[in-house]
Amino acid sequence: MPLKLEIVTPEARIFSDEVDTVVLPGFEGEMGVLPSHAPLVTTLQVGELRYTKGGKTTELAVGEGLVEVTGSTTRVLTDMALSSDEIDEKAVEEAMERAKHSLESLKHGEQQEEVAAVMAMIQRSAAQLQLKRKRKSI
Repeated sequence: MPLKLEIVTPEARIFSDEVDTVVLPGFEGEMGVLPSHAPLVTTLQVGELRYTKGGKTTELAVGEGLVEVTGSTTRVLTDMALSSDEIDEKAVEEAMERAKHSLESLKHGEQQEEVAAVMAMIQRSAAQLQLKRKRKSI
């Protein structure tokens, strides 16, 4: 029985097709999904999502979001989903440096929302760099 994977960001439907397996970053670590998986709804953490179709594994850097698993479908709603080819390593490094400098100037006790937003940016940038550098070393 095939497993349908749908990956959606606010900008577009990134992927919608049948796959063999999905591995995604969950709250308590990586979570594997196979066809006929028990239904669940969980949070998606920043990290690397992998899916396998016909023996070929595809990797995406993903942001925070939600995952819904039914017996035959896995839906991923996330704020970011990028393949290694879509990641500009230099631009991400520069964005990460700007975010780190912004974080240093924020007052952690007083500007909690801003601190959280900058921290999320740093996490998304780190996930992108990790995937990009992993692909370069292969």
